[in-house]
Amino acid sequence: MNYRKLTQQEIAQLKEQGCKATDWNEIEVADAFDARYVRHTNFSGHIRLGVYSREITLPGGIKVHTGIYNAMLHNCEVGDECHLYNIHNYIANYHIGNNTCIENVNSIFVDGKTSFGNGVRVPVMNEGGGREIPIFNELSASLAYILTLYRHRPKMIHELERQIDAYAEAHASDHGYIGDNVHILNCGSIKNVYIGDYTELKGVSRLKNGSINSNAAAPVRLGSGVKCRDFIIASGVEIGDSTLVDKCFVGQGCVFDKHYSAGESLFFSNCQGMHGEACAIFAGPYTVTHHKSTLLIAGMFSFLNAGSGSNQSNHMYKLGPIHQGIAERGSKTTSDSYLLWPSKIGAFSLVMGRHTHHADTSNLPFSYLIENNSETYVVPGANLRTVGTIRDAQKWPKRDNRKDPHKLDQINFNLLSPYTVQKMWRGREILNELVTLSGENTEFYGYKNCKIRNSSLKHGVQLYTIGIQKFLGNSLISRLEQREWKNVEEMRAVLRPDTKSGLGDWVDLAGLIAPKNEVTLLLNDIEDGKMSLEDIQNRLVQIHVNYYSYEWTWACDKLEQVWGCKVEEVTIEQVRRAVEEWKTAVVSLDKMVYDDARKEFDLNSQTGFGVDGDREQAEADFEEVRGSFESNSFVKAVLEHIEKKTQLGDRVLAKLCTV
Repeated sequence: MNYRKLTQQEIAQLKEQGCKATDWNEIEVADAFDARYVRHTNFSGHIRLGVYSREITLPGGIKVHTGIYNAMLHNCEVGDECHLYNIHNYIANYHIGNNTCIENVNSIFVDGKTSFGNGVRVPVMNEGGGREIPIFNELSASLAYILTLYRHRPKMIHELERQIDAYAEAHASDHGYIGDNVHILNCGSIKNVYIGDYTELKGVSRLKNGSINSNAAAPVRLGSGVKCRDFIIASGVEIGDSTLVDKCFVGQGCVFDKHYSAGESLFFSNCQGMHGEACAIFAGPYTVTHHKSTLLIAGMFSFLNAGSGSNQSNHMYKLGPIHQGIAERGSKTTSDSYLLWPSKIGAFSLVMGRHTHHADTSNLPFSYLIENNSETYVVPGANLRTVGTIRDAQKWPKRDNRKDPHKLDQINFNLLSPYTVQKMWRGREILNELVTLSGENTEFYGYKNCKIRNSSLKHGVQLYTIGIQKFLGNSLISRLEQREWKNVEEMRAVLRPDTKSGLGDWVDLAGLIAPKNEVTLLLNDIEDGKMSLEDIQNRLVQIHVNYYSYEWTWACDKLEQVWGCKVEEVTIEQVRRAVEEWKTAVVSLDKMVYDDARKEFDLNSQTGFGVDGDREQAEADFEEVRGSFESNSFVKAVLEHIEKKTQLGDRVLAKLCTV
């Protein structure tokens, strides 16, 4: 756009309309500038003004003309068709984009050189320090996981910190930015904040030193009473109702509301926080807490559902708050549950009661942790057969709140994966070893500060076996279904893995499930200075894209152990047996889930319905509100799944019989 100096006639008109300037020669305007729409405004420093030529409609139907009214501007550029009204103090050192509306705000300014929250150190998981993470606009959950937990590789950590500090320096400036189509209404003080396109700030109390990375595809909305300091807010975030955010990264699609308090924490995609409090946590994707008196502190979580009054402690009144804990993906805590850190909770586990003995159930996934007489009792594998676990796995992809096409976090939603199945495999070995060491008739088995009942152990072995068979069969059938083959030699060629990557252990990088060897290669390249931040993100994306290829390599290796031969030697009969085991496992697990769902419709569940009538009225009231068991959408989906998988198994078996 071309800019020019003000004419003497325009200066005179502006003065007549109550405007002042320390130096009128410092003001530049667009060629089509109309001085009628700038009134009662004081200018200082270098100023650029755009074109204000149309009316806009405010909420409630009030029409106003674009322009600048009742304001003080210092070293500012204001784009076309903006509406600035009632700036109580001033706006200083800001570039304001086009079509932006700013009304009734106290002050918006940049004071000296700032990196807008980039490079801020967040002491995640340990309030005493040692895991400080430098946040920046492009931080992903997987990169943050590496920065947080791979401190045993100081050279690699130093290289990442160096690059992030360079990124922060490259984004530092003594001028701020307010993007296009931004609405800032009835707000307090905004200092050293980058405000992206389409941001909505309505009633915000205070913002200091941060970036709001809003865009047209995924606007950011901050509401009444919100206070944020030393922060990065990614696209698509909504924060309202007097929420406090202090020294935090808030990832894409997160929602904070209802007086939530978050300090010194990292939150990644689709986290939700309401009523409660978070302090020094690593909240991986889908960490959710909706209840008052719920405290998440000094822990790492992902896909977590925290019940009301859930709590943890990270110190024992000795050396201070130095302890930390991990609840692996998919964990749940019930109302009033408690964990004394350090502890490590296995994937997809349910925590009930108070646990003070530092349990480690990381190799016993899908378990219940139950308090009994101050002891932690583990029920291995119990969560594999519950309707809640299946429902959670189905709802997470549907609740992906990210609208931005540029997604920072790579998220694998699979309930069964090499990551969880390797733990079931080890869990089964551990349970069998306990029987070997302590005998088959032992009433209780001890394992890592926990107790396991004899009956729970035996049932756990069965459940883990079913889960393993289901996963291996899923991978096998997918391979056979997706590729053409007509005879045993072609079948063996189809089953041959495409890559050696995938063998060995797998890790969950806060949502990204990956072979450990691929992660190690990435870390080596970072350490050797071969990777930029963009290169690292691209590599993480590529690992995510290649998941199913890696998965088959791992599953094929396990199948070879079961078969006792290499895939080049496997027989049709061995493959057929694996498919039959898969079919039995799928149907049996689905029937367990079906039976668990039925409990939601039993007589106990009807208590409180039909409050002033008899049992018949209670049943009628219950059915009107909850529906019948047979008509429930989830129940019907389970039955359809049984039928669909049975047909799939029969189809594959039929083809195997023709070879």
